Amino acid sequence: MQSGLDRLINEPALRQPLCGRRVALLAHPASVTADLTHALDALAGTGDIRLSAAFGPQHGLRGDKQDNMVESPDFEDPVHGIPVFSLYGEVRRPTAAMLDHFDVLLVDLQDLGCRIYTFITTLRYVLEAAAAHGKAVWILDRPNPAGRPVEGLRLRPGWESFVGAGPLPMRHGLTLGELARWFVAGLGLDVDCEVIEMEGWAPSSAPGYGWPQGERTWVNPSPNAANLSMARCYSGTVLLEGTTLSEGRGTTRPLELFGAPDLAPRELIETMTALAPDWLAGCRLRECWFQPTSHKHVDALCAGIQVHVEDAAYDHAAFRPWRLMALAFKALRRLRPDYELWRDFPYEYETERLAIDVINGSELLRHWVDEPAATPGDLDALAGADERAWREETEAVLLYR
Repeated sequence: MQSGLDRLINEPALRQPLCGRRVALLAHPASVTADLTHALDALAGTGDIRLSAAFGPQHGLRGDKQDNMVESPDFEDPVHGIPVFSLYGEVRRPTAAMLDHFDVLLVDLQDLGCRIYTFITTLRYVLEAAAAHGKAVWILDRPNPAGRPVEGLRLRPGWESFVGAGPLPMRHGLTLGELARWFVAGLGLDVDCEVIEMEGWAPSSAPGYGWPQGERTWVNPSPNAANLSMARCYSGTVLLEGTTLSEGRGTTRPLELFGAPDLAPRELIETMTALAPDWLAGCRLRECWFQPTSHKHVDALCAGIQVHVEDAAYDHAAFRPWRLMALAFKALRRLRPDYELWRDFPYEYETERLAIDVINGSELLRHWVDEPAATPGDLDALAGADERAWREETEAVLLYR
């Protein structure tokens, strides 16, 4: 498998349209070639690309910031002598002054296949800015490690945020290049946008089902995206960020497990199984105990559950992480109706709405969890309609069949 970056480096003909133009790069730590050379260094090494600037998304160009809502400053790259502008600092959208530094922006961002991952929002913002200022954008495409499955409610109108760039479902099933095509079409953007496609990406093939396992080294695209298992779970476990339950931050397996000091994991699994056994398919759940060294429940022993998606029990088509976590919340509410589940705190600079609603792009999931009479079938009907509509809508932007 060759990424868009690999192809641009290996095929001089692809670079020919860049000759004589000022080129900027939007990248992060996982923006590497097959031999693990960072995109900034690889592009500079071609000798025929005139790098004039670089941009870093949340967590920074080189991954300097560990946590959410920790901003990165602008700086000058000490090796290449070009300005590096932060799109997670004083601004989220590139300013006119930043745009003056380039003619073509190369976007090389490893996504996780989940709406809430902020690189998607940054992609929308740079496409809109490029359209407004007559700049070209090239997407150097990369695999969606979560593969093609689609799951979850779509974001409702009026719920847009930095973790919700538009009416996507939680697990969108697209590559960044395909998302760019969807944004351009859906927003009616008049922008010169080109996708340098991957070669050899096989999203339906074992064992990676989206990630070229055995061919490519995993590099964290953000600090807590530590492996393929996390990427598979993330469209469900990210919901935990809006709850009082630990999502495993401050442990070595963040966003693959969850728990709290007062949780009863065995009872919770039994209740989940009784409510909707099909929603537990494709993975294994294991009781576990962990003590976070930071974040929620720091230094407290938590009883919890780890979601395992790396052994022979993993079924890529059957595993539905968003439903799995929704079911965990529903089961906890059934067991303990008064449990203080929803966490009220500033989430990605949203202060007027509950984090769980910002994450889901509406109040629908929270209302379903909190309504005693609501059934799994009710949520299935809502999400199923959204999932079918999304598949139909995005058929035209798919690049890999």
